[in-house]
Amino acid sequence: MSDSSSGTIITPTAPQRVLNLLADVSIYTAVIALLGLVVVQGWQVFARYVINDSPSWTEPVTLLLLATAMSLGAATGVHTRRHFGFFLLAAHMGPGLRRAVDVFAALVVAVLGVVIAWWAAVLLMDGLDIKTAGASLPQSINYLPLSIGGALMAIFAVNQMALAVRPVDAVAEGDR
Repeated sequence: MSDSSSGTIITPTAPQRVLNLLADVSIYTAVIALLGLVVVQGWQVFARYVINDSPSWTEPVTLLLLATAMSLGAATGVHTRRHFGFFLLAAHMGPGLRRAVDVFAALVVAVLGVVIAWWAAVLLMDGLDIKTAGASLPQSINYLPLSIGGALMAIFAVNQMALAVRPVDAVAEGDR
């Protein structure tokens, strides 16, 4: 990584490397879930229209894969700052106001991540003993990736708050 202003090489801190690794694992898991979704839905279509024997397990598995891809992809979007934002507006703000807005936005995301993680965990625990129709999975299994994704969103947002309040000369491009 290099600092664009001085051309020096900047090595990410150990916590930043751990968060980058966590984001990488999350996005690779989301990609695998999307690929699995394509395979499962492809099998569903083939089984239904070609061999006329539609499997019952494809719908619950599809929902689980979709929840996984969505939740982990959204969390990684928070880490990489590719989520919804007013980037053009922020570019026209002064540094102090931009820092305050960055901290506020990260705080909102962190709070939402905690709420999502908490309630998804509550719903997950509530339905663990009920089996899903068509597959031998707990009915509430779709809340597991939602809970993990919410927790990751909160962790990544807290990191963004910490980066936003650091002195300007300590912020490297690669940390964001």
